[in-house]
Amino acid sequence: MSTNQNSGDVLLSVENISLSFGGVKALENISFDIKAGEVRAIIGPNGAGKSSMLNVINGFYHPQEGEVWFQGEKRKSLKPYQIARQGIARTFQNIALFKGMSTLDNLMTGRFTKMSANIFWQAIWKGKAENEEIANREFVEHIIDFLEIQAIRKTPVGRLPYGLQKRVELGRALAAESKLLLLDEPMAGMNIEEKEDMCRFILDVNDQFGTTIALIEHDMSVVMDIADRVVVLDYGRKIGDGTPDEIRGNQAVIDAYLGVAHD
Repeated sequence: MSTNQNSGDVLLSVENISLSFGGVKALENISFDIKAGEVRAIIGPNGAGKSSMLNVINGFYHPQEGEVWFQGEKRKSLKPYQIARQGIARTFQNIALFKGMSTLDNLMTGRFTKMSANIFWQAIWKGKAENEEIANREFVEHIIDFLEIQAIRKTPVGRLPYGLQKRVELGRALAAESKLLLLDEPMAGMNIEEKEDMCRFILDVNDQFGTTIALIEHDMSVVMDIADRVVVLDYGRKIGDGTPDEIRGNQAVIDAYLGVAHD
């Protein structure tokens, strides 16, 4: 799951992105980059345009203006599954798992972009299809061990508590073996212990696998602890960009979002 980029190289950049829905401007002239190997936080009040920006990055929305660059190349207008094949995976603010399927089967769906055997080999389950299945199952079992969810591997995810469902969703995104992992409020609705576990797993994914992470998160203590850099949006505009310490001291960010500086 490691990237081929050198740490510190720009992996993805958005340049002058503007997105409107009718007369409503969701994003207005937004530019920032995400460097390989970093944890990049996107913060701001509700309605700031954070999820819209992730939707632009993963191809769900196509902006009216601006460009997205990935691995040094200007990206064409692609569908989300094509962008997933390029190496960008995503989790969602509202859990989007197959509730009737087991943890293992949900994680296996994350390997879809890695499967290339045609329908003939899949039907007879021999040769390439069988070898792919075995390799993908081994990879998923590694993720199950990494996320410490061995005990629920055969449990339908609809029966799991919320915190474990969020962990399974993270596992499914990891199964895609992405270069860039987009996490939309991965700790929303969690208690303190669940947040601590999720923070640990996010940092371990970043550290052990070298996966670049961009996340939206409202818990400022979490953001300031785990993010290398932070970009701040407010009503679709960028009002701050820098290290956690720089954001703490940014008066425009304090006035619009933080209220007071966080020590």
